[in-house]
Amino acid sequence: MKLTRLVGECEDGECPTLYSTDRGTLVVQGILLTDHTRDLPAHEALVEIPVELIREVIRDNLI
Repeated sequence: MKLTRLVGECEDGECPTLYSTDRGTLVVQGILLTDHTRDLPAHEALVEIPVELIREVIRDNLI
């Protein structure tokens, strides 16, 4: 899968980032949440990102 960086808060790879894929989907990089009460399948995870990341994508018409 090819990831294309849309927006992110830094360039070193360890910050919240939103990517588009060559599959027509989005990928979110953020902080892995472990203190939630959701029952998730083993192949899924919850991540936390700043709201501003989504606002920037919409404002800049990146998707």
